[in-house]
Amino acid sequence: MADSSFDVVSKVDRQEVDNALNQAAKELATRYDFRGTGAGIEWSGEEKIVLTAESEDRVKAALDVFKEKLIRRDISLKAFDAGDPAASGKVYKITGTLVQGISTENAKKIAKKIRDEGPKSVKAQIQGEELRVTSKSRDDLQQVISLLKGADFDLALQFVNYR
Repeated sequence: MADSSFDVVSKVDRQEVDNALNQAAKELATRYDFRGTGAGIEWSGEEKIVLTAESEDRVKAALDVFKEKLIRRDISLKAFDAGDPAASGKVYKITGTLVQGISTENAKKIAKKIRDEGPKSVKAQIQGEELRVTSKSRDDLQQVISLLKGADFDLALQFVNYR
């Protein structure tokens, strides 16, 4: 019997983030408490999102609105790294980035966790920005998935290519 496997990745569906951003922008434009505050949200390149407002508390509130929209679209907040409000002239800005891919350091932590606490028949290999987990038993792979879901790594993990 061939080995079963799955990949551990950290990817965000850009279309879902774009939808959340558009919903947040629409809410910022229509909500009464954001009227006249210059609150806005937009893409800045491929992976960066910029929130702007005329006061620090309004830009933080705009960030909360965006995070709420991300949660509603099933995107983990670990996948969005927001900076601190910075004054830029008369406007306050928060720049956030989408975190994608598993760094080598995090991949080593995940592989070590699988080796230490997972079933003995399971093997983990680092392949670029993802981790391939293989075993002869699918039940062992299910145990590894539940182990990783229970562990708190500082990134959003997805499990794909389960076969």
